[in-house]
Amino acid sequence: MLFSPIEYLKGVGPLRGDMLKKELNIFTYKDLLEHYPLRHLDKTKVDKIRSINFNADYVQVAGKLMHFDIVGEKRSKRLVAYLQDDTGEIELTWFQGINWVTKTLHTGHHYLVFGKVGSFMGKIQIVHPEIEPYTEEKAGGKKFLEPIYPSTEKLKVRGLNGRMLAKLTYALLQQLSPKDLPENLPESIIKQYRFISRWEANCHIHFPATEEMYKHAVRRLKFEELFFAQVRLGLIRSTRHRFSKGWIFDKVGDFFNTFYNEFLPFELTNAQKRVLKEIRKDAGSGKQMNRLLQGDVGSGKTIVALLSMLIAADNNFQSVLMAPTEILAQQHFNGITAVLGTMNIEVRLLTGSTKTKERKEILTKCEDGSLHILIGTHAVIEDKVQFKNLGFAVIDEQHKFGVAQRAKLWKKNSLPPHILVMTATPIPRTLALTAYGDLDYSVIDELPPGRQPINTIHRFESKRPQVMDFLRQEIEKGRQAYVVYPLIEESSKVDYENLMKGFEEVKSFFPEPKFWISMVHGKQPAEQKEVNMKRFVTGDTNIMVSTTVIEVGVNVPNASVMVIESAEKFGLSQLHQLRGRVGRGAEKSFCILLTGNKLSAEAKERLKILCATNDGFAVAEKDLEIRGPGDIEGTRQSGDLNFKIANIVQDRIMLEAAKEAANVIVENDPEFTMAENLPVKEYLQWQKGKTIWSKIS
Repeated sequence: MLFSPIEYLKGVGPLRGDMLKKELNIFTYKDLLEHYPLRHLDKTKVDKIRSINFNADYVQVAGKLMHFDIVGEKRSKRLVAYLQDDTGEIELTWFQGINWVTKTLHTGHHYLVFGKVGSFMGKIQIVHPEIEPYTEEKAGGKKFLEPIYPSTEKLKVRGLNGRMLAKLTYALLQQLSPKDLPENLPESIIKQYRFISRWEANCHIHFPATEEMYKHAVRRLKFEELFFAQVRLGLIRSTRHRFSKGWIFDKVGDFFNTFYNEFLPFELTNAQKRVLKEIRKDAGSGKQMNRLLQGDVGSGKTIVALLSMLIAADNNFQSVLMAPTEILAQQHFNGITAVLGTMNIEVRLLTGSTKTKERKEILTKCEDGSLHILIGTHAVIEDKVQFKNLGFAVIDEQHKFGVAQRAKLWKKNSLPPHILVMTATPIPRTLALTAYGDLDYSVIDELPPGRQPINTIHRFESKRPQVMDFLRQEIEKGRQAYVVYPLIEESSKVDYENLMKGFEEVKSFFPEPKFWISMVHGKQPAEQKEVNMKRFVTGDTNIMVSTTVIEVGVNVPNASVMVIESAEKFGLSQLHQLRGRVGRGAEKSFCILLTGNKLSAEAKERLKILCATNDGFAVAEKDLEIRGPGDIEGTRQSGDLNFKIANIVQDRIMLEAAKEAANVIVENDPEFTMAENLPVKEYLQWQKGKTIWSKIS
């Protein structure tokens, strides 16, 4: 019944059915049932005119319609009528549809009136009220709260406004019975949380008798939505744990121990040690690892990845590290080869710009097994790249790769390699539970010792001279600085012109030859970009003027100041990522957010948060609150984060409870053989093929 085409519902038909499909994605009875009201109007009681509460949004009164008056002329013309009950009188006013009102309504008749109460010239009034003849059966008001549904202008033209959608939904519920909406939660969960039944919840979400019943319905349906999302993710994770075979790394040998004891540049933090243990446990289990590693900028994720790849080498397996850009791939290659020093580990870099001769050499070494670690862009997953024994794959900033691209890694050996997904963009726990719930989850939640927090300051454009003076002071101490400009699209002419204008402005404050400036942007040829970056990295230039291409991939410990121009144009997460380019050395570092004088409330809030904390997880949590889950980019490329009723920001406590309940069932009864879990199994089978869920990596 619920999967019946919407055009079969009485009152819809083919034309309206097509409109509902195009405008609201309502294809079936189920879709209409899940098209929830925005709010409800309370028409269940009728107030006396004398007792009207001016603080109420809406009121409903009943009485006799007294005389009409036409007031004013032309554009200021309005119709005024008076409704009287046994306690007083209220003014009803219309500015439009005056002819229709005077023809339809009759003085001396009784009417039921509903609308927003206000006052004019000392008199209480309702402007453009809803009005209908008053009958005995309407004496006590409606028997339920009236739902207001989201609609569109095109639907309203076809007569499918919010009120008509309410009529259709009411008609649908009259056709359905509790048998059409059988219970889908275990009895123990229903009792534990005192949920109303699924049937009651679906009735009361649309037509509740009271506000309290509506709240009960919302609570039940939100939990249900979150619970089944977590069950599906849990099943993917459980299936992988139970059935996916993986290579066994059963020893820690010379490569790991030599590096750890002789070449490791700093003591690992406790968080790094904990994550390394989790990876070692996974890689030694005989099951394929699929783990998300997230940590703030500079928390040391790459060193954990390198140590894991050395364990792979100790077990005669090759590793690959895939980064989204050449700059970042080059940065990983430079960093890893630098810390490995004189160790006998073969590491090579493969990108789109690798020369043909070198590419052939790399492919040969991959195939004969003499290459231990291959670092590169998506070039590493091309069909020509064949490994002798690939056992470990690291994907950096994985949301920038397509699902099909990542899947190619799985086919590089007879068993898929262990997968470690890294992200430098901290993901709030609430989002991680939904977007990455099918991955095992590791967090590096502490920074290496000795790293000082970055001092973040907001300054308006009028303070530019003082900001430049501060930059000069830092440069005269021997430090370097970034000046970053927004470039929303690489082809954006206006932004490009702003960058060039900004470059000239910086040069006017810092004239050559006393100061030297590098400039990097997306329009430059790769070679020029590389040369300009290298000059800054080696200290040949004092200032790097750049677009956001330096958001990731540049590590200059001597850079102690970053000025972000037009900071109001950036999102919170991007500002935090940019800020992470400084504070990499032992010196005190500064991030200066330079903005125009006029700021929106949201921009002010973003800048305030960034100045208040260096904690990337706190920043990400606030970002999620401000932007909402629907606007988070790159979190999940398949599956559904757009819940119909639940909100992972506002309902985070419920999300935790739903995840816990789902995990208990999936861990203890993954096949749903227990009698109590049969409703869950039947509901999943009923929905099978209706919702697409697939793996992240």
